[in-house]
Amino acid sequence: MAKEETPGISKDLQELQRKMSLLIDSVQNNSKVVAFMKSPVGQYLDRHPFVALTLLVFVVVSAVPVGFFLLLVVLTSLAAFVGVMLLEGLVISVGGLSLFCVLCGLGFVSLAMSGAIIVCYVAVSSFISHWCSPRPLTRNSSGDCQLATKSAGLERLYQE
Repeated sequence: MAKEETPGISKDLQELQRKMSLLIDSVQNNSKVVAFMKSPVGQYLDRHPFVALTLLVFVVVSAVPVGFFLLLVVLTSLAAFVGVMLLEGLVISVGGLSLFCVLCGLGFVSLAMSGAIIVCYVAVSSFISHWCSPRPLTRNSSGDCQLATKSAGLERLYQE
């Protein structure tokens, strides 16, 4: 039964990969994206992926508090039309201060999340490259099997 499902899963994965590559191509060929990537900010973010990831995580995480703040502003503005001007100023000031505190906290959280994502990426990619690379077994003089080094360049470094 598992052997019958394998070709279907493979076709589904190939179809998903094709759709993802088309989506990535359409985003990369978008004129606004090309214009942004030619700007100094786009070039800086291209050279500093950790900053780009931190900025992306910060924007995604801070969208909800900013939305709630804007909703609060609209509702208090409606209340001001009814005649509660003093209350509006107080509520917007307190809300603005609260938003500032929340965004500062989210900035630190997004920095920590970006660091954790980078560490996980490096660890997983190192793990995968270590375990998935084919290396033949060799026997040393004591009869133990050891993995051969990947390249002759590493052997030369150890000899020097």
